[in-house]
Order: sequence, then structure tokens, then C-alpha cells
Amino acid sequence: MPETSSPATVPFVDQFAAAEPRLGAVGPLHALRTAALARYGAQGLPTRAAEAWKYTGLEPLAALGPVAAVSAPAPRARVPEAAIAAIEGHRLVLVNGRVDRALSRLDGLPKGVTVESLADLIARDPAAAACALGDEPEGQPLVALNTAFAADGLVLTVGRGVTLDRPLHLISIGAAAPGPDGDAAVAFHPRHLIRLEPDAGATLVESHVGSAAYFANTVADIALAAGARLAHAVLQNQSPAAFHVGMARLDLAARATYQGFVLQTGARLARQELQARIQGEGAECRMGGLYLAAGDQHIDNTTFIDHAAPGSRSRQLFKAVLDDAGRGVFQGRVLVRPHAQKTDAHQLSRALLLSRKAEMDGKPELEIYADDVRCSHGATIGSLDQEPMFYLMSRGIDPATAYRMLVEAFATEALDEIASPDIRAAFAAHVTAWLADRRQGGA
Repeated sequence: MPETSSPATVPFVDQFAAAEPRLGAVGPLHALRTAALARYGAQGLPTRAAEAWKYTGLEPLAALGPVAAVSAPAPRARVPEAAIAAIEGHRLVLVNGRVDRALSRLDGLPKGVTVESLADLIARDPAAAACALGDEPEGQPLVALNTAFAADGLVLTVGRGVTLDRPLHLISIGAAAPGPDGDAAVAFHPRHLIRLEPDAGATLVESHVGSAAYFANTVADIALAAGARLAHAVLQNQSPAAFHVGMARLDLAARATYQGFVLQTGARLARQELQARIQGEGAECRMGGLYLAAGDQHIDNTTFIDHAAPGSRSRQLFKAVLDDAGRGVFQGRVLVRPHAQKTDAHQLSRALLLSRKAEMDGKPELEIYADDVRCSHGATIGSLDQEPMFYLMSRGIDPATAYRMLVEAFATEALDEIASPDIRAAFAAHVTAWLADRRQGGA
């Protein structure tokens, strides 16, 4: 049974009445949002008592006390080019969860590709927006919170047989809200709706960046029709004072292919979650990740891949480098349903601890109800292997250089999961910068 709390004690509930007029909550959206708020209010923020959150507590977020960004003054912002993934392509920019058209670049989209903001969809067709936002399973209070407060986001549709010519770069910038009594921490809840029709193709890159303390609670709903192909790369490089929770919910039809990668280097506390339901025969879901934590950062990667169709394939490879008192979490669950024969699933988690104070929690799970499958998982946690260190030193390389080479090799190997050379290089630059900061004694 979920934990229950009085609404008066649950963060954000008392902010809804003031925020609702700015959310476009008319007609069916009003009923949808109030019902979602009630579900969130009955559960509150997830705690370690919930199995899915046993390693990640959000108590510090409650202490931050952010206000709803939709009710706060909009900050002036610019795109921090050095902090985002450096790629060429179409660009949609959000500031505190709202689309900033002045910073976006969407000219020259191919015929058959539609990009609009969720706010525009709500204004144009509230019933369609309510239908798109309404698929909400039980036991996910932060998704319910997102549904209640989602004011804007990306709505992407790629038509049948169409391929998006260049990557679409979704940039989310977080910032404190200006006020007469000083800057205020805010909470924003963007919802992204991505639909690829049969045999369509696209590349979506996300960069999550910002400054100051805030709470970003992002949900992306991704539907891939038969034969569709999506490459999806996420860079989480938030402010060291920020809280970031990202959820991607994915549906794959027959022969659809999803290739995802997550690089996490920022935030005080971050959790990136993927839930994939493979519903068609011959579909493939690949997910890779690299997370780098130092200081007292806490970074969580949680995945669930549901093989609900025969002849499907999934691959997961996540690697962590943890320094100082940094803490990493990997929870990976694979479910193979009784009729999902010929499933091929593999999951691997590896963590490198650079400090005795660093901590890694891993929980790989396989739940298999079919008998004609090939499934495996593995997990390793440890410090740097001394044997290759001795080898490099025997070739005349000094210990500090050998150490740096081995750490960088361990980390950058994960980037091989990114198919695009340009995106791989852009992500590698952030890994190199993080490692350089560690060499110089940065936080």
C-alpha cells in the first residue's frame, strides 16, 4: 500500500490553486489535473520505504521549498553553450519548463515533421492535450505531480516514412526566479510527447543545464510505431544545487528500434528513469549510460524493460565513476512475459570507486516467465585494477598519468553505445572536462 499523507504536509499541493489559471486547465484538463494532484497528495514525495526508491530519498527537496515556476516571474536566460551538448541541429529551448521561442531555432523542418509546444496544444485542443497527458499508472507520484503542473514541453510528431534530417536538440534551462525579496527556488514540470509513425526516424538530444537551486521534474512519453527508429541522447549537467528527476516512458511496436544513452554529471541529486514496454515482435531497445559523481552528489539510474512480445531484444550497459563522497545507484529490472518467447536480453552495470568514501548501490533484476529465452545480467563494483597500472608504469608512464589514462578509458568506453559520431564526440567533451576537473582537485 502506498504511504498516505495529509495534503497540508505534502510539498506543492497548496500551490496548485494559484498555479491552475496559468496551466490551461479548462474542461477535461481541469478534471485530469485535479485527479492527478489528489493521487500525488495521497502518496507525497517518494521515500525510501518504497522499493523503487530504497536508495534515493527526496527529503532534501522538501527542505528546499521551491515554488511553482508557472506562478513565478520568468527569469532572463541565455543558452549556456559550454554546458550543453555541442551539436548542430534544430533547437527547442525551455526556461524553467516554458518554451522560449526567442532562443529556439526550428526553421527548415522537413515536410511531415511537426514540432509545437505543449502550451500551444493545450490552447488549440484541450481535449487532445488531456488525452495525451492522461495515461498515468498507479504508484508514480512524481508523474502525477507532473500531470498536475505540466504547463509546457515538446510535442514532436514524425510522419509515416519520414526521417528528421538533423537532430532535434531539446535544451532545458533551470534558473531561480527573480523577486523583490531575492531569488526564489522554483519547481517546473515539463511534459514531452514524442510520436514516430510507422517507418519514421529521428534523433533527439536533450541537454539539462542551469544555475542556482531548483527542482526539475520531467516526463517524456515516447511512442514508436511499427518500424520506427529513435536515437535519444540525454545530457544531465544541472546546477550543483539542483534536483533533477527525469522519466522516459517508451512504447515500441513491431520492429521499432530505440537507442538511448544518458550522461549524468550534474545536480545535487538526480534520478533518470526509463520504462520501456516492448509490445511488438522484433522490436529492439538499447539503453546505455554513464554517470559521474563527486563531492556529495547522488545520481540514480533506474530502468525497467518489459518484454511483452516474442522475438524482441534489449541491451543495457551502465557505468559509473564515483569520487569523494559521491553516491551512485543503478536499478535495472527486466521482465519477460509468458508469451514473449525468443526474448534476448542483457544487462550490465559497472562502477569504479575512486575514493573510500564513495558508495555504489546496485540492484539488477531478471523476472522471466518464458522458457525459450536468452537473458543475462551482471554487476561489478570496485576500485582501479592495479595490474594495468603496473603494466603502464613498466612502460615508463608515471603513476599519475597511468591512473588518469585508466580512469578515462573506463569512462569513455561507455560512450561507444552512442551511434552518432558527432553526438559521441559532444558527450566525450563533457566526460573529459569532468575528469580534468577531478585532476585539478575540483569539486
